[in-house]
This record gives sequence, C-alpha cells and structure tokens, in this order.
Amino acid sequence: MKKHTPPTTSHITTRIVSSLSEIGQQAWDDLLACQSKADANPFLSFAFLDALHETGCASEKSGWQPQYVTLWDDNPATNSETADAASPAPQLLAALPLYVKYHSYGEYVFDWAWADAYQRSGLEYYPKLLSAIPFTPVTGGRLLARDAASGAMLMEILKTLRVDTQTSSTHILYPPAEQAAALKQAGFLLRSGVQFHWLNPGYPNFDAFLDTLERKKRKNIRAERRKVADAGVSFRHVRGVDASDADWVFFNRCYRHTYAAHHSTPYLNLAFFQRIAATMPQNILLIVAERDGRPIASSLLIHTETTLYGRYWGAIEEVPCLHFETAYYQPLEFCIAQKIACFEGGAQGEHKMARGFLPQKTWSAHWLAHPDFFNAVANFVHRETDGIAAYMDELNDRNPFKADALPEQ
Repeated sequence: MKKHTPPTTSHITTRIVSSLSEIGQQAWDDLLACQSKADANPFLSFAFLDALHETGCASEKSGWQPQYVTLWDDNPATNSETADAASPAPQLLAALPLYVKYHSYGEYVFDWAWADAYQRSGLEYYPKLLSAIPFTPVTGGRLLARDAASGAMLMEILKTLRVDTQTSSTHILYPPAEQAAALKQAGFLLRSGVQFHWLNPGYPNFDAFLDTLERKKRKNIRAERRKVADAGVSFRHVRGVDASDADWVFFNRCYRHTYAAHHSTPYLNLAFFQRIAATMPQNILLIVAERDGRPIASSLLIHTETTLYGRYWGAIEEVPCLHFETAYYQPLEFCIAQKIACFEGGAQGEHKMARGFLPQKTWSAHWLAHPDFFNAVANFVHRETDGIAAYMDELNDRNPFKADALPEQ
C-alpha cells in the first residue's frame, strides 16, 4: 500500500503498519482511552488484537494481512507552549484497524454473493480491504481518533486509500451508529443487520427476570434448566485471574470439538487463548460445566463492568439443554450478580428471543471500486434495508416480555 501524508502541517504523517509492535502498546492503549465507552471495548485492546496476530490466527498466512492505518504527530512539542527542549516521542493521533483480506471467512457480514458475481464477470474480488476485529461480530469504534480534527483527517485518508489501492472494495464492519453515519456521508453504502442482546434494568435475581416474561417462555426456561440440573450437572464460574492451564486446555478441546461437529475449521488456537489469559485476565470469564467431578462443557465470555460478550462454547458430552444453560442462563446469572447492564449474545440467533434477548440493529459500510458493481450492490442494500426494517418490526411485535415489563432499549 502507498504511504500518504495528509495536507496539514509538516509534522503530521500517516504510516501503514503491518504489526502492532510498530505502534506500541502504550501508544495504542492511550489512543483507545480517548474513545467513548460506546466505541471502546476489550476486543479493540492491544492485548486482544496482538494475541490474534502473534499466534497466527489473524495473519497474512491465514488470509488476514494487517495493514493498520495510523496518523502521527511526529513533533507534539510544537503544539505546546510549555514544551521543553527535548523532543517528545511521536503521538498517535488516530488509527484504523485494517486488513488486506484474501477471503471472507470470519467476518459475520456476508459478501460471498458479491465475490461470486465478480468472479462470474471475469473480475477479481480478492484481495479486498476490511476494517474489523477478526472473528468478532461486536460493535465498536473502527475510526479511532484522539479528537475530531484527527478523526476528520483519518476519514480523508480512508477515502484516498480506497481509490489508490489495487483492491476491489473497502468494508468497515460493526461500526457504531455515529461512525456509520459518517461513513455514509463519505460515500460508503450502509448495510444493516440484526443481533440479539439481553438488557438488565437491575434484576435482583434470576427469578425476578423470569417474572417479566410471558408465562410460556418462563415455563420453558425453567424446564430447560431443570433438565440440566436433573442430569447432575453443576457449574463453576472461573474468572480469568483464577483460570488454570487445565481450564484453558479443556476449553480449547470443547471449542475445537464444536467446530468439528459442524464440519468446520476453528479460527483460533490454544496459544491465542493462553495469551489473552495472560494479558487481559480481568476481562475473561470461563463457565465450566461438570458432572461426576469431570468437566463436560465450557463457554468463554469477555466482559467489562457494563457489558458481557458471549463468544464461544463447546461440550464433549451431550446433555439436553446444556448449551442453553452454559452459554445463556449461567451468563445471565453472572450479569445479574455483577449488575452488568447488557449481554451481547453474539451473531445471529433468533432463538435467543425466547430467552429474553431483544433485537438490536448493527451496521456495516461498503465501497466497491467498479462503478457498475457499486450501483448493483447499492440497489441490493436498499432492498435489504427495507427487509431488515420489516424484520425488526416483526421481532419487536413478538417480544417475549409481558406488556408492562419490556426493558428499555
């Protein structure tokens, strides 16, 4: 990719970096600290992203070639009237997590049909440019900036990159609504999607949550939980700081077993799980299901003080309703106990509504270099958006809560 310098002061430069080590953890996390809570989450942290890259999960070899766009003030002393004579280190003003992608796996916003149309027309869809957190369908900041002026410069750089690079298209996945609107203003096509989130208005216990649901939903959840309890299954909630090597080895076994059962190849490896266990344990929760003193299932969740994110689960033994208990009900118990306001259950999953989750709109932004394909995709996205709006209305009309107990969204 080309190196660009925006038309500002001479000490502001843009660098395309292929490794987070070229940025440094301090600089990256300082920039992340400038973001709003809505834009920043643990998946954007240096620890999480670096683990993906250094363990080979998201690397050039796996089809995720990091090409982070960064904007630097190489001489921040010029902006300070009290700067001393010694030149301070360059300051990271803005950054965009960006990858050159050679496939569309691990994205959760599907463009396979677009790639197929390109191929049938004799054109190459890959490589493409993608801004996303690999394998993580979680909304969060993509254009990270220290201030509004830096954010505006980063947007101009992105607009230049999409034209100057020899790629078919540029895609920004799961930006927050404000950034999605800015990307639309910059010429991107906006595409909407649906996830399901559980909201906690302050339930004192799980039964208080159940009491807000319609009778049939409440009865079904109790029946599902009873099946697991009657099978003799108990649960351990293991914080990241307390997780042992054996816990991680077992979780990885469950994770891989689930992918194998679906005839798929897992994206992550044990080295990745062990690395985040060491570098961000404060954000990690493992839920381990046991029977007769043996672990039989496990789920991995990432959390902050306000949000719990469901990520992966797996089991080595079949027990009726074990998935619902390990991946949903036990995490809900954790949210209630810790007063966590939101549980994001992951991609797709209309079945989550019967368990108290509500539909939430997500966004992605897309730009295609070929004018005819851009217009064709624009027409498709317009029709799809109308369909998503109708689908959201339908889902909201059949939410699982009593009429007077719907949590505020």
